[in-house]
Amino acid sequence: MIRKLLIANRGEIACRVIETCRRLGIASVAVYSDADQNSLHVRQADEAVHIGTSDAASSYLNADSIINAANASGAEAIHPGYGFLSERVVLPKLCEKNGIIWVGPSPEAIECMGSKIESKRIAKEAGVAGVPGYHGTDQDDAVMVKAATKIGYPVLIKSSAGGGGRGMRRVEQESDMMEALEIARREAQAGFGDSSLLIEKLIQRPRHLEVQIIGDKHGGLVHLFERECSVQRNYQKVVEEAPAPRLSDEVRERLFEASLKLGKSMKYDSAGTVEFILEEGEDQPYFLEMNTRLQVEHPVTELITGLDLVEMQIRIAAGEPLPISQEKITVNGWAIEVRVNAEDPAVGYQPNVGSVRGLRLPSGDGIRIDTGIARGSEVTPHYDSMLAKVIAYGSGRTVAAQRLAAALSSYSVFGVGTNQGFLRDIITHPKFIAGELTTRFIDEAFPDGWKPVESDKHHAVIAAAAVWAIHIEARAVPPELGPFLSLGGFRVLGRAGKCALTRLSVVHGNTKKLLELIGDKGVYEISIEGVTHKVSIRAIGQDASISIDGISHRYGTYVDNSTVDLSFGGAVTSYQVKPELDSIGSSSGGAVAGGPRLAAPMPGLVVAVQVEVGQIVSEGETIVTFEAMKLMMSLPAPISGEIKEIFCEPGETVGAGAALLDIEPSESA
Repeated sequence: MIRKLLIANRGEIACRVIETCRRLGIASVAVYSDADQNSLHVRQADEAVHIGTSDAASSYLNADSIINAANASGAEAIHPGYGFLSERVVLPKLCEKNGIIWVGPSPEAIECMGSKIESKRIAKEAGVAGVPGYHGTDQDDAVMVKAATKIGYPVLIKSSAGGGGRGMRRVEQESDMMEALEIARREAQAGFGDSSLLIEKLIQRPRHLEVQIIGDKHGGLVHLFERECSVQRNYQKVVEEAPAPRLSDEVRERLFEASLKLGKSMKYDSAGTVEFILEEGEDQPYFLEMNTRLQVEHPVTELITGLDLVEMQIRIAAGEPLPISQEKITVNGWAIEVRVNAEDPAVGYQPNVGSVRGLRLPSGDGIRIDTGIARGSEVTPHYDSMLAKVIAYGSGRTVAAQRLAAALSSYSVFGVGTNQGFLRDIITHPKFIAGELTTRFIDEAFPDGWKPVESDKHHAVIAAAAVWAIHIEARAVPPELGPFLSLGGFRVLGRAGKCALTRLSVVHGNTKKLLELIGDKGVYEISIEGVTHKVSIRAIGQDASISIDGISHRYGTYVDNSTVDLSFGGAVTSYQVKPELDSIGSSSGGAVAGGPRLAAPMPGLVVAVQVEVGQIVSEGETIVTFEAMKLMMSLPAPISGEIKEIFCEPGETVGAGAALLDIEPSESA
């Protein structure tokens, strides 16, 4: 058995591999960049080695640095996780050269499946049907346009070298083809270092299904059943489950047969996933691609089979045969997983960065959290936005979905916005409950885009004031300092150090509310806009039970001086609560000279500027292409008007809030 293993990755998957290493008695070695020096995976590993600066190209994508770290630490093996170098042959080849065990499939398997064009050729030879399309090596624009016309619109442009939605574009008509090719090539080159593209006939209502296979170095190969991954946004998976709902036994057997055919044809010798697309209502699945690594969604397969896929990978890499035969692998129960990302679904899924001030973790039967963050973790723009995975298991799909929805409502990340409210609304949507899943699910379930349910805003403001007040009361203030330093703006009408009457300012975003609060010991009367509410609060750690006019809710809370974070239903909202006298003069703002200004939403790279000074633009028109957290974002004009000044240029790295350009409003705007 391997005695020391290096994980060539970061975040959630690094922590997941460390967990199995600890259980097996294997010493773990983490690697980290400048941005990750205090990350959770570094804290959890037995050893940690610095491998470069914050950008991925200089650290997690630097195979030489990873090999040097393995040699320096004495690691016998390297596990790549997923992403980064997990599907590039450079690292396993360097492992072979340096006498290090590679915990993954052979370089030959990675190489032939790493190109979608080559993988489709191999699948065809193995008797596995693929989607009709163009998989040629001639990448000339004219050739690609001609091929798309022959296939028939709509078509799907895809990167040959990678997945995750990067380099993928849906094209409805020939007039859009050239622009789509340009963007797809740029994304493919930036994401995978290879701009090669392929074109496929667009399946109109596709289901995305996949089969987990695992093979050893002795010719053994089994499947671990299928997963449903149809709920996606921009071709990136959002929800995954196992087994797949509403799938006939006939289709299921075709999936297993095709996956094993492909795996056997290439003598596959590790964990891998064969992905398929299936037109809703039909029974012929088409091969899409094979991922020669562990999948993000592997926990749902682990929960329904009782097998640890990371352990199986490690044992196979060490030369052991498969520990179980096909007939002994059975499905027990149902599992559903969602990816918790640092993003705001209500504002175009804009990624969020910042410091994790606190966490409130769900618990209960069948709940599993695979996470890469802890209190104090920094979410940076250098890597993707996934923070954790919340997985629920139950005896059936309904139980698993109910447990997952409850877990999402109680899981809170304070300090960084997440997509939990969006995820919960997916899991509880009637179409999801009915198992009516295609890759168009999100567009059909939320045709006008997802927006959080608007609760009584006054209740949230009142709750924030009550949380702040009980926190102030609980603070230990030396008697000699008196109440004035701890209760700025309070009138001396009550016992020293207790709330008497105060006027509070509660600010959220651009909204400011003024309240009056009387009371102490968690029992208050709070007045807002002329109406007085009876409030009681009982705080237990990061939980608070708050009753407003006899109606009680449980909130997750985090307080840092005047900042109060409230979590309800999985959504965290931040408020600034101060006595009114303290808040006087603290506000800032004002119009920007020269008209509305487009600013960078976070630190990132200016990929392209689509306008020039003097150009007239319309509100909503894309004027800058921006890259952050491995995502390409189209930044729209905030209003209609004339471009007056441009402050950035393509290829420039800018900070959060940096001015990109100014627009002079048109008269209509």
